[in-house]
Amino acid sequence: MQIVTDSGMDLAAEQISGLNLHYAPLKITLQGKNYISGVDISAAEFYQLLEETQAFPTTSQPSPGDFAALYRKLAVSDPEILSIHISSGLSGTLNAAVQGAKMVPEAKVSFVDTKALSAGEGWQVQAAALAVKAGWKLDQILQYMKEIRSKTDVFFTLDDLKYLIHGGRISHLKGMLGSLLQIKPIIRVDEETGKYFDVAKGRTFKRAIETVARVAAEKYGHGGKIRVQLQHGNNPEGVQMLKDELSNLLDCCFEPVTAIGPVLGAHTGPTLIGLAIGFQEVFAPLFGEPVDSEKINCSEMDLMAV
Repeated sequence: MQIVTDSGMDLAAEQISGLNLHYAPLKITLQGKNYISGVDISAAEFYQLLEETQAFPTTSQPSPGDFAALYRKLAVSDPEILSIHISSGLSGTLNAAVQGAKMVPEAKVSFVDTKALSAGEGWQVQAAALAVKAGWKLDQILQYMKEIRSKTDVFFTLDDLKYLIHGGRISHLKGMLGSLLQIKPIIRVDEETGKYFDVAKGRTFKRAIETVARVAAEKYGHGGKIRVQLQHGNNPEGVQMLKDELSNLLDCCFEPVTAIGPVLGAHTGPTLIGLAIGFQEVFAPLFGEPVDSEKINCSEMDLMAV
């Protein structure tokens, strides 16, 4: 079985090392120049350009033809393909994948709508790839990914709403009101619809960061070790603030901090900080027992023999 995903997901290099993943291209246009996210522009380069140009990027999803070409190529060696994608509530990528598969009858493609993005999507992709390596059958993998999806969350906040407003991801009126009042939304990706919604607000960015940690702790603070992956646009100071807050409230096992990739950063900008979070026990079928989070990252745990 082969796994196809997209650059709407973000994981650290060590988390995907040794995993056989294939990516459909998501594209960015900035000041008239086209880039393929993660291929010819890195996150660091993207945020530097964003700062230098002060321009608003646009993004485009892979076409059905892009998917068809990828599936056709992969089917030569193994026709069984698991295609795992960014939330259909935020992107048409999954629909393009479905349409592309119809052009390649020799490929047997199964689809997963992660109802997530960034590390939330990445955790599902990583789990599927590890399960394939461990010899799991497709129905087992699909059921396990469904469980991960129902027991993890993505939260984020940001200091500057202009990229969300420009990209149409929140209503213009609501976004402008937040900007004028200096209110910072705490946004969650809903596991049912896969869309953004506000769960709380902070009157300053510092207060918003504290609120992200509090909201996460309210849901995950009733025992057990917690898997956390912190992420940001270009805001390492904000990430450290959030890590400190979470460490005071939860027993965290931190994955490596990752930058939000260009295709998502185009809609959120450099100030964003966020996290994927879930109970560590959910990942026990593929990872060993969690260890002291002060000494080692979750991603460094030994894989269990499954």
